[in-house]
Parts: sequence; C-alpha cells; structure tokens
Amino acid sequence: MSVEGIQFYVGQSDFSAEENINRLCSGGFDSFHVVVIGDYMLDRYVYGEAKRISPEAPVPVLEFSEEKLAPGGAGNVLANLAGLGLSVTSIGRTGYDRYADDLLGLPAMTFADTSHMIRSGRTIVKTRVMGSRRQQILRIDQEEMITPDEKEIENVLSSLKECIAKGVNGVVISDYGKGFCSPDLCRSVISLCKKHEVPVFVDPKNKDWSHYSGAFLISPNMRELRLVTGMDINNEDEEIVRYGVGLAEKYHIENLLVTRSEKGATLINNLGYVHERVTTKAEVYDVSGAGDTMIAVVTAFFIAGIPLKDAISVANIASQIVIGKIGTYAINAKTLLNGIQRIKMTDSYEIGRNFGKRPVNKLVNWQEANVICSKLRNEDKKIIFTNGCFDILHSGHVDLLTSARHMGDCLVVAVNSDDSVRRLKGRERPVNSSEDRVKILSALEAVDFVVIFEEDTPERLLSLLHPDIIVKGGDYNKEDVSGREHAGEVVIFPLKKGFSTTSIINKIGMKNEKKF
Repeated sequence: MSVEGIQFYVGQSDFSAEENINRLCSGGFDSFHVVVIGDYMLDRYVYGEAKRISPEAPVPVLEFSEEKLAPGGAGNVLANLAGLGLSVTSIGRTGYDRYADDLLGLPAMTFADTSHMIRSGRTIVKTRVMGSRRQQILRIDQEEMITPDEKEIENVLSSLKECIAKGVNGVVISDYGKGFCSPDLCRSVISLCKKHEVPVFVDPKNKDWSHYSGAFLISPNMRELRLVTGMDINNEDEEIVRYGVGLAEKYHIENLLVTRSEKGATLINNLGYVHERVTTKAEVYDVSGAGDTMIAVVTAFFIAGIPLKDAISVANIASQIVIGKIGTYAINAKTLLNGIQRIKMTDSYEIGRNFGKRPVNKLVNWQEANVICSKLRNEDKKIIFTNGCFDILHSGHVDLLTSARHMGDCLVVAVNSDDSVRRLKGRERPVNSSEDRVKILSALEAVDFVVIFEEDTPERLLSLLHPDIIVKGGDYNKEDVSGREHAGEVVIFPLKKGFSTTSIINKIGMKNEKKF
C-alpha cells in the first residue's frame, strides 16, 4: 500500500446495516464475547465547591459534597462493552487494597468475568477533584509501573486460551502505558489470537508499535499519532493519510483508525481510506474516555457482523454522546440507539432538503422535531409552522401549504390525533386515520416533516419548537391563534371558498341521498 495507490473508497456511512444495528442495540449483543486486556484503574471523582482560599496556604478549600467511582483505563473499555450487552472477560492487574475492592465491586466489573485478574502491587487510582461548575481543579495519581514477568504472561495466555476454547469473538488491548501491556505480552497475545483467527483491537499509548504488529485494528488519537511518528502532524486529511499509510505498512496493521476529535475519524486499510465526519456538534464537557468508547463500540459492532465503516459511524456517535457527560461515562445500548435515531432523522432531513430525496413518511416525534428545529435555528434558517386536522385533503389545503413553504426554509405541519379530531369535530370524524393523513401530507413536496399532537391545540408543541412564523387558514384573528406567543409572527391565509372537509362530506351525503 502506497500513498499514490490508495483511494478514497467510501464517504460518510449511510447506515446500510441499519436493521442489524437497531437489532444489536435492542438486545442482540448477548451472544458475543470480548476479552479486554490492559491497564485497569479506578477513577475517583471528588465533588464540591471551592468558595474560599485556605488561610494556611494560597490554595482553594473544597467543601466536599460527594464522591463517585468509575472503572478507568481498560475498565472503561470493559464498561462500554458491558453497557452494550456483550459478555466480557477482564485480564489485567489490581492490588490487594481497598481500591481494588472498590473497582471490582462496581456494576460493570461485577457484570464481567474478573476471575483472571492478577492481584499484586497497588491498584492504579486517578482522583479528580471537581470544584465549582464541576470543573477539574486537581488530579491525584496513585500508580506504580509493574511489567508482567514470564510466569504472569503464561497465566495471561492460559486464561486467554481458556476463553478462546469457550468462544471469543474479539480481544481488545487497552494499553495505557502503565506497564501491564508489555511488548512480550502484546506480541504473545496477538500471535495466539491470529492462530485462532480472533481479531485484536488495540488502543495504543506506547510510542513503539512494533509489539502491536499483526493487530487487526489500531486506534490512535492525534497525540498518539504524533508520538509514534515523532512528527508534528496537522489534523488534515492529506497528512493523516500520508503518515497513516506509512505506519500501516511498517507495523503490518490491517486497519488503522485515527480518531481526530471534532473532525471525526479516518480509517486506512488496503482498500483505501475513509473519513468519517462528526455528524453533530456536541457540547464538550469531558473528553476523557472518548477513545475507550470508540474502540469498544467499533469492536462490538464489527464482531457482530456490521461492516467496519458502519461500525465506525456508530462509534463516532457514541463518542459524541460521551464527551457531553461529566466524568468517565460508559455508553449503553439504549442511549446509543436514541443517538443513532436522532442523527439518522436529522441526516435524512438534510439529504431531502438538499437533494430532493425525502423519506416517504415524514412523521417525526416531538423530540425529533425539536432536534431538527434547533439545528435549523443554528443555521439561521426560517421555520414555518401550520396545523390542522387535514382530514380530507383538498386544493385549499394544498394552496395553503404551498404558500406557507414559500415563506421560509422549512415547513412543519402539526396534525391533530384521531382522538383530538373526535373531540373537535364529533364522533364520526376523522374520515381518515392519522396514519393515512400523515402519509398523504408526506407526499406533498411543500411539507418538510409532520408532527402529531394529542391536545386540542398545538400550544404545548409550539412552546417546544418556537417557529419563526405560524400560518393559519380561515377567518382567524391573530390574537386568537393558540401558541402565538411562542412564534415570531402569525400570518392568516384566507381559505378557498367552497373547499372544506365538511363541505366535501356534505356533497357526498347529498349525492347518496339522490340515489335513493
């Protein structure tokens, strides 16, 4: 593989494996088993408020409020895998101290098989002191570098062989540079796994990658990429590819996945390269653990049969969720599935808006509608809102919707539910169910998306969406329009005379009477 010969082989994933991804997030991971080998740590978060300076020294005084514990290092990789529902085995080192008890007693660790952990030395502990507004004001590290000896490596291999015999789908080496992932251990683990055709995924912290040679996938971040190359690499596509190709060739890496913060990730292999862009801008609270989430999610979805490019797309979303949380946070299947659905929904809208290939059914729920409207407001787009029963769609409706759409960049149509229509129009209505009404509205080019509301008025929905313009048809006074205070302005369109659902029903009734 050379820079000249490498090709861009796919753009951002289109989630072609959507059905399988949804199935896996809905409980489909329980038949898959991953072994996580690496540096296990305990993350301690001490919360409080720093309101004054100590009279004894020029340091803040923290008024303690609470302490939270979480698995760190390889433990966070394990926690992410366990959160998705996979069976996980941990191989690493802890001490015989109270911190080891704290670590092994955490929910994610109790979910896993920890019987193969080596107990010696001291447990690695990272204590973060969080002050006002939950900002980190101090970190305290308790650690000692212990490299496994020959006997311990033999024990690790014996444990791994036992797991492989029972059925292992993948192995993750989470190397935090704390000594456990020694060159001899890594080489032995990768060699054993290759012999049994078990893919190895590596999160590297070491500047020497020779002992990762033969791994299925290595996932460095930009800092780690610069460390291994010794070069000040810019976070630009061309440079990432150029240096990545060289590393993949030098260390015989099947897949090199470079995580690039706000620019997403780049995958390089013998097929070419792909840049997976960040699909949404997340508010960043804490980037710690994002790499753990990335390697865990990629591993989980790939071993479950999802193409690597799609697995990376999902992992990108998972990482964006994680950095929006304070402290070490492990993804779970429900949260990830919700994130995927939100992204898919907003992306399908963007595709439709830009290329005219909108989904057949434009129905979204309130949360999804809020996401779309927020995105549009951030882009300074004008949102138009209208509502009604739309029981029997007629040319008056079409004229109203077409005119409304021309007033802005996006038209939201809110539709009364069946129960709401019955309360407003009587027991014989609606003529068409909400499902059918949504389907018909979705077929109109002027309509961007449809939302159903259960109340008699859309006031509560409007308080969520805050459109620029509310459009109403008929003889309304602007002051009588429900929810007008949640919009920029109200526009009234006169309806076509003789066109209404009631008049159409009456006409049908009169014709039927004449037959008899």
